[in-house]
Amino acid sequence: MGLTKVEDIQKLNKDVVRKLRLNKLAAGKPFMINAGNLPPQQSYLEFPDFSIKLVSISPNQRDFTVVAILSKEEATQIRKEFNLI
Repeated sequence: MGLTKVEDIQKLNKDVVRKLRLNKLAAGKPFMINAGNLPPQQSYLEFPDFSIKLVSISPNQRDFTVVAILSKEEATQIRKEFNLI
């Protein structure tokens, strides 16, 4: 059974996000992971060393404050949850 147009678009979107993530990390830049279950001002940042930090946007909206540093197991779980691996 073939994929529907919606499924094709969803697969394409996932592929694009994965490629963008790898390109940003390879360039030495962090990749932001927005999660609907976090407060609006919080997100995850994945770094080129593959560590992930939970961050909150600073009041000046130009910087991040680290809320938590995820363990390797927690980071792997986040990647799985967002289909990044």
